[in-house]
Amino acid sequence: MATAAAVLVGVVVIMAAAAVDGLGVNWGTMATHRLPPKVMARLLKDNGFKKVKIFDADATTMSGLAGTGIETMIAVPNDMLAAVGDYGRAREWVKENVTKYSFDGGVNIRYVAVGNEPFLKAYNGMFDHVTVPALKNIQRALNEAGYGKDIKATVPVNADVYDSPASNPVPSAGKFRDDVAGIMTDMVRFLNHSGAPLTVNIYPFLSLYGNEDFPLDYAFFDGGPPPKPVVDNGINYTNVFDANFDTLVSALKKIGFGNLPIVIGEVGWPTDGDKHATVPYAQRFYSGLLKRLAARRGTPLRPRARIEVYLFGLMDEDTKSVAPGNFERHWGIFTYDGRPKFPLDLRGDGRPAMPVPAKGVKYLPRRWCVLSPNASDASRLADNVGYACSRADCTALGYGCSCAGLDARGNASYAFNVYYQAQGQEDSACDFQGLAVVTEDDRDVSQGACNFSVQVAAAATAAAAAAAEVAACTAAVLAALLVLA
Repeated sequence: MATAAAVLVGVVVIMAAAAVDGLGVNWGTMATHRLPPKVMARLLKDNGFKKVKIFDADATTMSGLAGTGIETMIAVPNDMLAAVGDYGRAREWVKENVTKYSFDGGVNIRYVAVGNEPFLKAYNGMFDHVTVPALKNIQRALNEAGYGKDIKATVPVNADVYDSPASNPVPSAGKFRDDVAGIMTDMVRFLNHSGAPLTVNIYPFLSLYGNEDFPLDYAFFDGGPPPKPVVDNGINYTNVFDANFDTLVSALKKIGFGNLPIVIGEVGWPTDGDKHATVPYAQRFYSGLLKRLAARRGTPLRPRARIEVYLFGLMDEDTKSVAPGNFERHWGIFTYDGRPKFPLDLRGDGRPAMPVPAKGVKYLPRRWCVLSPNASDASRLADNVGYACSRADCTALGYGCSCAGLDARGNASYAFNVYYQAQGQEDSACDFQGLAVVTEDDRDVSQGACNFSVQVAAAATAAAAAAAEVAACTAAVLAALLVLA
């Protein structure tokens, strides 16, 4: 039974989230062990999130959102953009992923994200010529199915699609990147015609990451003027978010659409995987961001504007690609098992409170895989640690990260354990050529601030859940027949 204090905290957080207008969150699912969708949906509702953005239209995720009323942005993945360039395929996609859930008690779909950062420089133009045709087809299919008034198709773009010239690096000089300028103009014209917003992902953390000369305070909202503030037409830009956003506004003005609505599809701060990816920095960033959203301060070029924002992200994801950096697996405001990492000032009034944790989480047994006390073969040890880390998440072991202080034996134990947990604690996953042993004594994994996790129990597959539901219904019918007999 919940204590009165716990209930009060939950009520405070729910009321607070409603105070930050237009606030949503990204729900990513790239994890070895996912919490059940209904547990996740309850986590969203318990914390007052009324909007969520997902990266596909996966049936399991959608089943969790059904009946919640949460405004949802579903997505056409990048690898499907070429396919829905055919209108017949786009119509089928809408039927399978929108119509299927459009019923009383279904999913409250608000947007369809067509691709995810398809014009990213790293893609080398792979999706440049298929994205806009896909966008137009999806919106046409939504319109013809009768959803066009309420559901808009948009394209989440990375902030690298616009910039200011090196000779004049100020927001008012913003323009779209030369290689995608024509595509962006065509896309923006269509969004303006359809009544959809432009969605952009802005990451102040990435401005700081890997750039030792970037002024730290400029990444936040509360540090005062940075050492080298950006002064533009008398405007003193004291944080990179405002400067980035207004660079986009200027780029839109240059092509005649300066008033197009802008949605922030992703913005956040990671908590591990880099020396600047820490809980204190994340808490500082969110505190400033949420306070500004609650106050509707807007930016210098759009003062007092209501900005719709989706925080990134809801949960840590231990199978995300680390090509951009090890921090990629640590964007969550909650840990992999739904525990809040730090207080969030969701009201924006300077009174942060711990979010409500996930309820009903089930774990694997409390046991860990660690380096055997008798292990001594250094050459085999290095190879096996490398094997474990190539197949599980060892990002916390990096320089400046949460487990960087471990000794050699601790590093090996951590690596063995994350692999063992990722494999669902299979007996064969804790061998490593005889170098590892299973322990049930948590003193064997007591390593200061470093967390030797026990994974959550794998959620039942959608098929298994459906089969269980059918079996339950059949049993109920049989029981009723027996009563009647």
